[in-house]
Amino acid sequence: MVKHFDHCTIVVRDVDRAKMFFGLLGFKQAMSVVIAGEPFASYMGVPGIEADHVTLVLENAAPRTEIQLLRYRQPEPLPDPHIRDLYKVGMNHICFAVENIEAEVAKLRANGFKTRNEIMDFHSRKLVFIDGPEGVTIELSQWH
Repeated sequence: MVKHFDHCTIVVRDVDRAKMFFGLLGFKQAMSVVIAGEPFASYMGVPGIEADHVTLVLENAAPRTEIQLLRYRQPEPLPDPHIRDLYKVGMNHICFAVENIEAEVAKLRANGFKTRNEIMDFHSRKLVFIDGPEGVTIELSQWH
């Protein structure tokens, strides 16, 4: 049986921009290492892997919640031309609960990040999609 969500890993080209984005949401860098060769190549199914692996941790969250960033040095990462298309099969988006959605949106916009829509009220919460690092869709949710 699953105990709780542990982490989500995002492949990025611009680690600093991704760290800034998640930093605005309350994540802090916990560690940064380079992964290369075995056992990572076999585990990940990526021959010749060499990548920066950055672990971001949401401060004061229980249980621990992580976003892991991978910046591949080898091989060249594959682009996903449909990453923003929410009707594609597979991973759709990740959502974070917030206390004040308007304040979070204002903070993200002030730092150059864009919303994909206006805040919507649905099923007892306010929701908004944000263009996250590398086009990954991040949703914010405020329960009421």
